[in-house]
Amino acid sequence: MQIVMIGGTGFIGRSLCASLCQEGHQVTLITRRREDAQRLCGSTVTAVEWNGREAGGWEHCLEDADAVINLAGAPIADGRWTDVHKRLLTESRVLTTRLLVAAMSRWSLKPRTLVSASGIGYYGASDDHVLDEGAARGQGFLADLCLAWEAEALRAAEFGVRVVMLRTGMVLEQDGGALPKMLLPFRLFAGGPIMPGTQWMSWVHRRDHIGLIQWVLTAPNVSGPVNAVAPEAVTMNRFCEVLGRVLHRPSWFPVPGFALQVAMGELGTLMTTGQRISPAKALAGGYVFHYPTLEPALRAILTKG
Repeated sequence: MQIVMIGGTGFIGRSLCASLCQEGHQVTLITRRREDAQRLCGSTVTAVEWNGREAGGWEHCLEDADAVINLAGAPIADGRWTDVHKRLLTESRVLTTRLLVAAMSRWSLKPRTLVSASGIGYYGASDDHVLDEGAARGQGFLADLCLAWEAEALRAAEFGVRVVMLRTGMVLEQDGGALPKMLLPFRLFAGGPIMPGTQWMSWVHRRDHIGLIQWVLTAPNVSGPVNAVAPEAVTMNRFCEVLGRVLHRPSWFPVPGFALQVAMGELGTLMTTGQRISPAKALAGGYVFHYPTLEPALRAILTKG
């Protein structure tokens, strides 16, 4: 397939590019920094520059594409959610997706599929109830952001493109995402859960996140939201217990939720609540997870070499 990707130099995108190229696909990256993208992703991909705000020559790469993968978006948990940072989070997702879909609409030969990132923040904070793709939208900044983000992607369905929105949980690997931030205190024998500890964590190994993207590319009957999480959601207490066991470290030093909220504001509240999410569509559609449960996933990540 000829695949166009936005957000291809990030934590997920770099690994996805490598996997797609290994499968024999032709990958074109639309990027703000062409030279950096070429260096990070190698000579097997083609990098096309844009500024993320305006139409331009970059649109031509969409004409012959079979599929478009949109992973663009500033990191959610890299700083306090000030008004300025919220605007960055929104514009880097909503406006970028709007620009991309508008460009797709102008070609007579349109891509057949758009896979666009989203997040399980769509469901808001929830209790022990298991939520699948049919669950209602929740409340809060992330729920509103995901709704607006997905609405822009769904505009492509109006001109015949199959649209899949990947509602992603916490992606686990050593070289990015939340896991490296959690490892240091454990390795210093100061690890433990963020209180109250009973909040649910819906996670996915990066190999399965990439596998789910490749699966939806070749599953023509799959459309709409797809929960990109492993089948086994766990509580914060359980996650830290397993992480400690894998690292041969205790999980005994709880982090008070109120301290996070004082330090991080609204973002801190996100870390003290959670969602128990089911990948119902993926399981029903026949996707086989490499890491359906947490402990083998963490062992695969943390015992490499």
